[in-house]
Amino acid sequence: MFEKLLISNRGEIAARIARTAKRLGVVSVGVCSSIERSALHARVVDEIHVIGGPLPVDSYLNIDSIIETAEATGCQAIHPGYGFLSENPEFAERCATAGIALLGPPADAMRAMAIKGKARDIMAAAGVPVLPGLPGLTAFDEEVSASVAAMGYPVLLKPEAGGGGKGMHVVNTVDELAELFGVAQREAQASFGDSTILIERYLDGPRHIEVQVFADTQGNCIYVGERDCSLQRRHQKIIEEAPAPHLTSELRHSLGEAAAQAAKAIGYIGAGTVEFLLDDAGHYYFMEMNTRLQVEHPVTEEVTGLDLVEWQMRVAAGETLPLTQEQIETS
Repeated sequence: MFEKLLISNRGEIAARIARTAKRLGVVSVGVCSSIERSALHARVVDEIHVIGGPLPVDSYLNIDSIIETAEATGCQAIHPGYGFLSENPEFAERCATAGIALLGPPADAMRAMAIKGKARDIMAAAGVPVLPGLPGLTAFDEEVSASVAAMGYPVLLKPEAGGGGKGMHVVNTVDELAELFGVAQREAQASFGDSTILIERYLDGPRHIEVQVFADTQGNCIYVGERDCSLQRRHQKIIEEAPAPHLTSELRHSLGEAAAQAAKAIGYIGAGTVEFLLDDAGHYYFMEMNTRLQVEHPVTEEVTGLDLVEWQMRVAAGETLPLTQEQIETS
């Protein structure tokens, strides 16, 4: 296990990581902006270092300053938490170059899941169910219109490089498609700097199920339960339920196996979440993969009794997964 761990985040998640580090006897090194010396996370870590000004770009997004602080303090590992640099492949590469273990997946795995169309194609090739769709669209023309008509309405437009529900539009007719395609492109460009659009078959009122997966460096990959996050407002999750209600044991097992299959397809390491849409007939389809520890991870911890941050630390230190698939239990 590492002797010192730098936590390149702030707030609740940084404090939460520090608690696990303390329990394992690992010295926690925190970072903060110039106006956060008295913040919660700055008070609970063993060491705190100011790495930049008040703006995130000068502190929590400052890769050079974070790497330099880790090296100067003798940290063997960095936990990025969620948000900020947690899904930044450049940061992952910089950590690897510096010989610092990142508690997250390899840069290639991040890149594979960053673009929705690319992720969809990888999953389809791996045998993970996906919705009928048209990825990588940069312009609307008659060919796109004909392909959508063949697919069947309604369809959903969404930015390939986006997330959080931004730029998503449900389309019911060809006239709407021509109008909303341009709207979706402008929103995608404004929010994500990329106007590429993915069109997929739209499911009316599906359930949203996310599966917690974990993989180690020895090739082991398991699923650690699932969470139902169907109750949302403007595509933002409000309530998470675990275990997901009204799933048969067969469907629960199938979803878990598909999630593990998805993680293996991109050479994943560490904690991740594979998200699916589930229709009334019990058919599920890959939606996206979050290549980090999610905000919602404590929900899974509550029903399994596991400390997922501890698992991250052990996997990043080169250990095998603490449990096998058969040993995972939920209450």
